Amino acid sequence: MAGFVLHHIHEMSAIGIDLGTSNSARDATMSVLEAIYKRRAVRSYLAQPPDPETVRALLKAAVQAPTAVHEEPWAFVILENRDTLKRLSERAKDFLNEMARAIHLPGRDMSFHFTPPDNIFYDAPALIVIYGKPMGRFVEADCWLAAENLILAACAMGLGTCVIGLAVPALNTPEWKKELGVAAEMTAIAPIIVGIPKDTTPPVPRQEPQILSWK
Repeated sequence: MAGFVLHHIHEMSAIGIDLGTSNSARDATMSVLEAIYKRRAVRSYLAQPPDPETVRALLKAAVQAPTAVHEEPWAFVILENRDTLKRLSERAKDFLNEMARAIHLPGRDMSFHFTPPDNIFYDAPALIVIYGKPMGRFVEADCWLAAENLILAACAMGLGTCVIGLAVPALNTPEWKKELGVAAEMTAIAPIIVGIPKDTTPPVPRQEPQILSWK
């Protein structure tokens, strides 16, 4: 299997697909199916951030995703500054508290069953946010396809990832768009933390596919 995948990596290089110069990118010899079944939502990371070449390789993998009428509506923000990530985490938790207060009804317990961690990014060394441009009805779908490409590529490189949906409301505020240099008309869709896993994350069982019809 490794030889087969190495053959295809050499093929990709031969037709001009640059995998980057980092060891992580060059050593990504895992098959697609292996990456799909090995991928985990990782919530414990080493402090070392991925090197710039690895991040670029992840972004190049992301933009190979299918895209409706070839619009390629995605754009990316990479955050590694710990103070910025901490402030964003606090703003995201503020939104969660505001939501809890907004849906409170007298006599009913509307408290959330989920308690966010102190840092919603789990002290990961990097956050990659996929933004969508206002280019049509399939922008969100395209961006999630790009997100899956990025996540599987990271797994193949030995990196961990986790989608942090709690960050979306904060990222879409005017103040955070301004701070991150994001145009007002763009929308944060997929915030993904990335880093070297500190521990091994055990597999989570999945149910068998529910087939509604097979004619």
